[in-house]
Amino acid sequence: MAKMIVMYEEPKDKEGFENHYFSVHIPIAEKLPNIIGSSIHRVVNTRNSDLNLYLIVELEFENLDVLQEALGSQAGKELTNDTKNLLPFLEKPPIITFTQ
Repeated sequence: MAKMIVMYEEPKDKEGFENHYFSVHIPIAEKLPNIIGSSIHRVVNTRNSDLNLYLIVELEFENLDVLQEALGSQAGKELTNDTKNLLPFLEKPPIITFTQ
């Protein structure tokens, strides 16, 4: 299994972020091909870090090749392009990690 994990620090405009993220960004992510699982976690406490984490999102795929194919799909390109629309609500871009 491979995962794309996206970590957002607390937005400077929570209402704007939440509105765009849940009404626009998530519906695009739901179109990704071959996704086998996803979850969104609201961070309530962080230890041993200076990061002020707000949301952690996990997208699960069968393997890294399938994950890369999904990101290269039309929906993947649309999702990547929409990320820039979240930036005005954030202090920093999200942290994106890939695991296997």
